[in-house]
Amino acid sequence: MKKYLKVDPWLIVEDQFKAENHKSSESIFSIGNGQVGQRANFEEDYSGATLQGTYVAGVYYPDKTKVGWWKNGYPEYFAKVLNAPNFTGIRIFVGNESLDLAACKVLSFRRVLNMKEGTLSREFTAEMPSGKQVSVSVVRFLSMAEPETGAIKYCITPLNADTEIRFVPYIDGNVVNEDANWDEIFWEQIAHEINGNEGYVVSRTKKTEFEVAMGMKVAATIDGIALDVAPDTNSKTGYVESSFTVKVPEGSTLEIIKYISVLSSLNHSKDKILSNSRFVLKKAVDTGFDQMLEAHKAKWAKIWEHSDIIVEGDNEAQQGIRFNIFHLNQTYTGEDERLNIGPKGFTGEKYGGASYWDTEAYCLPFFLATAPPQVSKNLLLYRYKHLDKAIENAEKLGFTNGAALYPMVTMNGEECHNEWEITFEEIHRNGAIAFAIYNYIRHTGDSAYLAGYGLEVLMAISRFWSQRITFSDEKKKYVMLGVTGPNEYENNVNNNWYTNTIANWTMGYTLESIEVVKKTNPAAYQALVNKRRFNEQEETARWKDIIANMHFPMLDDKIFLQQDGYMDKEQITVDGLNPKQRPINQKWSWDRILRSCFIKQADVLQGVYLFEDRYDLETIRRNFDFYEPRTVHESSLSPCVHVVLAAKIGRMDKAYELYLRTSRLDIDDYNHEAHEGLHITSMAGTYMAIVEGFGGKRVNNGKLVLNPQLPENWKTFAFKILFRGSQLKIEATKSKVSIQNESDTDAPVILFGKEYLVTKSMKLVVENN
Repeated sequence: MKKYLKVDPWLIVEDQFKAENHKSSESIFSIGNGQVGQRANFEEDYSGATLQGTYVAGVYYPDKTKVGWWKNGYPEYFAKVLNAPNFTGIRIFVGNESLDLAACKVLSFRRVLNMKEGTLSREFTAEMPSGKQVSVSVVRFLSMAEPETGAIKYCITPLNADTEIRFVPYIDGNVVNEDANWDEIFWEQIAHEINGNEGYVVSRTKKTEFEVAMGMKVAATIDGIALDVAPDTNSKTGYVESSFTVKVPEGSTLEIIKYISVLSSLNHSKDKILSNSRFVLKKAVDTGFDQMLEAHKAKWAKIWEHSDIIVEGDNEAQQGIRFNIFHLNQTYTGEDERLNIGPKGFTGEKYGGASYWDTEAYCLPFFLATAPPQVSKNLLLYRYKHLDKAIENAEKLGFTNGAALYPMVTMNGEECHNEWEITFEEIHRNGAIAFAIYNYIRHTGDSAYLAGYGLEVLMAISRFWSQRITFSDEKKKYVMLGVTGPNEYENNVNNNWYTNTIANWTMGYTLESIEVVKKTNPAAYQALVNKRRFNEQEETARWKDIIANMHFPMLDDKIFLQQDGYMDKEQITVDGLNPKQRPINQKWSWDRILRSCFIKQADVLQGVYLFEDRYDLETIRRNFDFYEPRTVHESSLSPCVHVVLAAKIGRMDKAYELYLRTSRLDIDDYNHEAHEGLHITSMAGTYMAIVEGFGGKRVNNGKLVLNPQLPENWKTFAFKILFRGSQLKIEATKSKVSIQNESDTDAPVILFGKEYLVTKSMKLVVENN
């Protein structure tokens, strides 16, 4: 853990500059708008350790893998969301000296991420080697209102002498990815132009041939008076700059505004991308910095209106949840079904920026509760449109008859993860995609999604399970061999309980869905049967047989065994580990980890969480008490599930402990890896921890279920839920719970086990006994 940031309900504040924290801060203070994102790199040059990062959603490169690509079924590449051309740069020279916080004396420093307004700002005072001192303040944002634009206001004031200042705004397309497998340059430069204070660079990705056009235009004043200085210009392949030299009196302020446009060929034809970039940039300049900023703030105000969680009595908890909500909303806006949510979002290169099962298992519940249904539907449509690729992925592994195996990692539907124990074995991801369809429908009531899209996916996944599962003559049961469950500290195991459970459930839900679609839309069902050559009688008969005769390993009548042979391991609990040996994934050999009983993240408990309504409280308690002491929580996805279950069984102290871990995982850098980027998808788990854990939120039979309870030191907490056309504000104290219907749609609610109909504009208040 590394605590160097100030606690504030709406701000992330770094109030001193320490070079050893800089790369972590670049991640933590990242900004984005769903289409573009960037790490909090300094605008001026910085010669210290840094990870330059600008990312354009959906633009990627298939980086050839170093291992396994020659083997049957192995992906040939790993998809990388690319470090895109750098548009933030403004070099500053104080006299002849470069302003560089790694080389000058930093007298004061403050960096602020304003989560309420979506802005990144810095204020610092620096002393140059010559003794000249300058004060700098910077504000920048990527517009949520006009997501192809952004702006930077950079102000510099000489403090102890009249000073000649040269400022050089630029766009640099000659960038690299730190994680390139073969040290390749992923971009080729197509065009560049510079005309006075306005410049453009157009770059194209190799192989995938995406094009990105970036534009800049600069305006400057001294004490509010516009500069009348013709810049020197310079350009070369992939690079443009304008260089201005001005005399700034002591105490006067030079204000530089850099307007930005970022367009990609996902949304613009390549023959018009440069001209469109000019148009978008002109519109931003005509709007002006202040109006752009106000529109951006207004957009964030609307986002917070739906998604904010208020915690009174615990500023660390409050800051943590808002930090997570902020990054989720700036990573994915749900307006483009071609896009998804990478584990690092726009904050770093690790994991390639590609989509994992995290989206369905963790992110979907957040967007279901906080955004219009179309946002969540677009996440499902992303997978639907990749169905034929998922079938191809399965075919590469020897599956037939339209069986689909969705990729563990993807940008375009193709599998691009090349570790065998993940690519071939962590197949429970299929179940997460199936469960997401069920979760979406039960929350929104959009049952028509089954006929239009969902059933087709469910059938293909069930076909996969049917072929992947085999019959054991010894056990007289169906079994699933050679898998990796959510606990990636176990590989190539037989009968992982969670994987068997989610597979069985998927086939059962597919059978139910077939009957629903046959009844409600028989024409659509018949069209699907014809399209996918579905033999209902033969295929469903096998599914039913598997469901009835599946093997589930058990420790006793209540505790589900993680997999066959788990109890052959030496049973040691986490409290017996030497703290110096933590985290074990950084201290132990992989061989030692695989032989241990330690669990990386919720595995059995993931299944108990998903299918909680199947189990009585004693079953949930006994499984939690068995697996929590063996779980090291070395996946960011782990603590949130444990929070929900701990709260369910009344272990509020443990729930709160794990909540703080998940909500402040990156702010306090629990795993010593914030410098690589943030854990964006697990941030949705933080929302689950509060709303499903402390709020007790469930959906049963078309009704919203709530059972709020507060951690000991909280005075109150409040959140909103969008549910089947209604917007409900739930506020809980230790003595009462109120539900305010802020919409015109009535909402059926079960609060503390009692049913209510919360009609439009009604406020329900119930004492908490």
